[in-house]
Amino acid sequence: METRIVTNPPGQNIRIIICPYGIDCLLQMYQHTHPEVIMNQNSKLSEKKGSILRRLQTMDGCQAAAHVAYAYSETAAIYPITPSSPMAELCDEWAGKGRTNIYGQILEISQMQSEAGAASAVHGALLAGSLAVTFTASQGLLLMIPNLYRIAGELLPGVIHVAARTIATHALSIFGDHSDIYACRQTGTAIFSESSVQEVMDLSPAAHLAALEGRIPFLNFFDGFRTSHELHKIAVWEYADLKDMMNMEALERFRQRSLHPTHGKVYGSAQNPDIFFQAREAANPFYQALPQIVEKQLAKINDRLGTSYGLFDYYGAPDAEHVIIAMGSICETVKEYLDSVPEQKFGLIIVHLYRPFSSVHLVQKLPQTVRQITVLDRTKEPGAVGEPLYLDVTAALAGENLSRIRIFSGRYGLSSKETTPAQIAAVYANHTRPCFTIGITDDVTHLSLEVPEIPDTAPDDIVSCKFWGLGGDGTVSATKNAIKIIGNHTDMTVQGYFEYDSKKSRGLTISHLRFGKSPIRSAYLIHKADFVACHNQVYLHKYQMAQELKDGGTFLLNYHFRDDGGSRQEEPETYASLAENVEFSKDEGMSGDDILSRNRTLSEKKIELMVKELDQYLPNPMKSYLAGHRIRFYVIDAIGIGKEIGLNSKISTILQAAFFAVSGLLSPEDAGKWMKEAAEKSYGKNGSKILQMNYEAIERGLAEVYEIPIPEHWQTCTSIPSDSLDNTPLPDRPEMTDFVLNIQQPVTDQRGNDLPVSAFLPYADGYTPPGSTAHERRNIATELPVWKPENCIQCNRCSFVCPHAVIRPAVLDDRELAAAPESMRSLPMAGLDHHAFAITISQFDCTGCGTCAAVCPGKQGKKALEMMPVNEHAEKYPHKEWQQAFDYCKPLLPNREAAQKFRIDTVKGSQFLRPLMEFSGACAGCGETAYVKLLTQLFGSKMYIANATGCSSIWGNSAPSCAYTLDDEGHGPAWSNSLFEDGAEFGYGMLMAQEAARKRKSSQQLSPMDSNSQEQETIQWILGGDGWAYDIGFSGLDHVLASGKNINILVLDTEVYSNTGGQASKATPTGSTAKFATGGKKTRKKDLASIAMTYGNVYVAQIALGADYNQTVKALTEAAAYPGPSLVIAYATCIAHGIRAGLGTSPHEAKKAVDAGYYHLFRFHPQYKAQGKNPFILDSPEPSLDYETFLEGEIRYDALKRYHPEEAAILFQEAAAQAKERYQYLKKLEKLYEPEQDMNS
Repeated sequence: METRIVTNPPGQNIRIIICPYGIDCLLQMYQHTHPEVIMNQNSKLSEKKGSILRRLQTMDGCQAAAHVAYAYSETAAIYPITPSSPMAELCDEWAGKGRTNIYGQILEISQMQSEAGAASAVHGALLAGSLAVTFTASQGLLLMIPNLYRIAGELLPGVIHVAARTIATHALSIFGDHSDIYACRQTGTAIFSESSVQEVMDLSPAAHLAALEGRIPFLNFFDGFRTSHELHKIAVWEYADLKDMMNMEALERFRQRSLHPTHGKVYGSAQNPDIFFQAREAANPFYQALPQIVEKQLAKINDRLGTSYGLFDYYGAPDAEHVIIAMGSICETVKEYLDSVPEQKFGLIIVHLYRPFSSVHLVQKLPQTVRQITVLDRTKEPGAVGEPLYLDVTAALAGENLSRIRIFSGRYGLSSKETTPAQIAAVYANHTRPCFTIGITDDVTHLSLEVPEIPDTAPDDIVSCKFWGLGGDGTVSATKNAIKIIGNHTDMTVQGYFEYDSKKSRGLTISHLRFGKSPIRSAYLIHKADFVACHNQVYLHKYQMAQELKDGGTFLLNYHFRDDGGSRQEEPETYASLAENVEFSKDEGMSGDDILSRNRTLSEKKIELMVKELDQYLPNPMKSYLAGHRIRFYVIDAIGIGKEIGLNSKISTILQAAFFAVSGLLSPEDAGKWMKEAAEKSYGKNGSKILQMNYEAIERGLAEVYEIPIPEHWQTCTSIPSDSLDNTPLPDRPEMTDFVLNIQQPVTDQRGNDLPVSAFLPYADGYTPPGSTAHERRNIATELPVWKPENCIQCNRCSFVCPHAVIRPAVLDDRELAAAPESMRSLPMAGLDHHAFAITISQFDCTGCGTCAAVCPGKQGKKALEMMPVNEHAEKYPHKEWQQAFDYCKPLLPNREAAQKFRIDTVKGSQFLRPLMEFSGACAGCGETAYVKLLTQLFGSKMYIANATGCSSIWGNSAPSCAYTLDDEGHGPAWSNSLFEDGAEFGYGMLMAQEAARKRKSSQQLSPMDSNSQEQETIQWILGGDGWAYDIGFSGLDHVLASGKNINILVLDTEVYSNTGGQASKATPTGSTAKFATGGKKTRKKDLASIAMTYGNVYVAQIALGADYNQTVKALTEAAAYPGPSLVIAYATCIAHGIRAGLGTSPHEAKKAVDAGYYHLFRFHPQYKAQGKNPFILDSPEPSLDYETFLEGEIRYDALKRYHPEEAAILFQEAAAQAKERYQYLKKLEKLYEPEQDMNS
């Protein structure tokens, strides 16, 4: 055993004991009361402060809250909502693995159909004597409010952990502020706040303990995303210590008070005006006593941790004259700023217990010298005198004879708008504006403060790193893994925060990582970094990434070199020796710089070729910045390496290794070892082949990084017009051009934070100009389809299945063909004389999913569409020329002649209609979008769409782009989204408005709007996913179907809650794994179609686009034509399924699902009965594919087989039997509905 002495950041010596025997041995041998850090060579660091030892672990706020909640709870009722879902997911996962709470039991956990259901279940469990917990945010918390009143009114000790999130107003936002928390402040629940991940761990026990002793439910909250998803290395409670703080006598009293047949008690009476008021006031003593009870619990925590937590905490100068009062993560930023200006008389009061609000405790924390208080609120309460915390502080101080103190009110951080130290400086400098905002430029009501330039406030030893990735490329997962490796294997403090745009899997992701010896309190994004990595080379021409580097920083670029320069074919011997290079470094102790130096020596010619190609590709402003600011520039071809290894686009492991190779944070040897340990945990059960590929990815990522010498002429590079980040707006209507220039392009270019309030005056009501996705031109594909006319049979399948409407057929007459761009390729059109046919591709909008090529039948085994790497494509088929062909032909649709010739209710004919939903933000290969695109082709110019919140609402209309667009007459889908739970009712209200307009028209009481817009009949559609239709929105859906009204519902059935991360729904089949069902779902899928058919007058269909294209079109057209309610359930593949062949094979996967009898196609048409036809049409043939063969192609099933083979065997057998039984049931329905034979015929 050895001892080492290191210096803690505050200057205190800490003893580090390296123990080969493990922590348990060390705990027995060392019971010191002074601070120390104990480290096992094979374990995480541990920390001893106060009287207990706690291990150090890297985790986020959700995990910290879940850790405590699991310990103290006996039951949990859960429902997914971002960003709180990980708390519930972790509890479900731990319960599945047999983890026990402090009572020695496995948590009893159940997923409910909604947040309202979860709150009701918690209410029932508490009343029946079980300590219950739930987790929620935003609208979910609002759905719980009625039960919060009941739980508080009955003095029940429940705890609701909340990742505080914005409430939807003019628009939806999944990001964080306190609007949901403040909406609960009169429910009677105590409200308790934490400001950091460590505080969530430290203080969450106080909520559970005080709820039990004080008989008041607690709403325990922390900031959504900034704290809930921010990774930190923190000290973690042991369950033995949590149990030691539990008042077991209070627990026994709670159980004795509970509802039970032997207790002789009932609850839930109805009271009249004569007694209700008095009975309500009888609860007052409990609220009066609660602050002291919370203090008592905090004293237990402080005794064990050596901390000084209180109801309010003070930080800053003891003689402060200006004090900020706030709660949440902003407090960490304020602390960092205060540390940077120790000479200033500034202070901070951190609010922990917000309800009940204790004036006495607040005044006790105020320095006697204070002259000004500024209260910062993370919410907006329109029309109020001030925001909620400000009003509480003002009321608390009104009776304290503190008239000398001026109280200011500031609003900040709505929807996770970041708050920086410079903004805090502006708050402390403000003595003239009593009501203000920070973080925005308010040029309308002029409330915003001017923000000064200040020096960097973070400690000098903190290293800041920024990674730009493409959603779905693994960048976020890799950076999370990297920060955990550093946090768990070094003595560095760590922080990780992950930024996303509004797109799905192919959107922009930015990972912000910080490392160092000092405490990290920077609760804001990184704007000046020591290290920047670009994982997608296309971004170089879209974002100014290199310009965010500090002088002397490091830039790592993932760049796929062309075959004629810098390719692997140039120097095969170099690549053959890569593994040898790594081993050489181990044997001879080579550093990361040594490895890079050796590679440079071996590859001077290669680097010359690299520099030449990069010189041509990099934008001039970037080259100039690299040269002028002494940036170290490194390149790795992770795409090329991934293809050679067999990982293809899964290149995150390669790039993670490259980061360690050039950052210097770890030695290559340690980085490789710990990455391989992580790979073993992640891929060990996938088989040795997958594991070996990841091992090779690690080795080559560490070795194949090349430092690029900066050419001297880059110093003098000047910008040219083509270097502009903005696209030139396409020709469009004036309001669209204004939106693109003033809103979309600044937001897309990461300049949205700089937009002033005045820019949004035309959009204050939430209005979005339709069609703005056409101006994005994201250019994110790594592979593009190439059309080969000689192999084309003109079937239009490629256009039909394209998830993003980037492939379209064109029909050109002789005049149009003559005027087409030179790059236009075409062939004579079959079936329409004197016309040419072409397949056009918008390469700037393509996501490269390959769905089109996958379904292309081609001729004689040769496909008409083939995928080609972008670099190779650009050489053979210049992008701008091919894009010109698409742009020229786009206005030529719809071609009514071709559509009528081939019939719009067929695959081919429907594609000659223009899609009015295009270039969405959905995942590449998304299984939902093709259905909605088809709807807009068939009915778009006369559609109303009510969209339940979920994937389909997010990819359909997320700022700054709307995928729904207009035709040449300015008509298009009238689309909107309300909430998650009310999609059907929302659409029903739209239908009521249409009926009212028809009545006005029939009575000739026309408004100008009526006369312009009601000339054609409209059609109402309601869209949503299975989480909405099967679960939270089912009652509304059922009511609308039962109404008998002419309304159409399309359910996009992914069999999981796809938008919130893949949790199980009632649509999840038996045996499928999902979040909330990690051990495989034990119950069968809800039969929504059969439920709807019982009404007898509802048109019902199940469709799967790839299984039967024509049945899909037929069902949608029949549903729309049916003069009553219709329900169409569409099988939709999802990234959460883990399709082994890739999401680009979605149509094939749907066909396999039908061929295996996993999913069935049918239509139920009530009108057929009166026509003497069978109203039930079974469109699925007898299953022809083995059921388990289908399951093996999806990770959601295969994972159960790998990790729980015995359970999988049982559940898969049950699922196969259920599928067979289901098909037999449908055959019986077919027989049952056969028309009776006329006995006289």
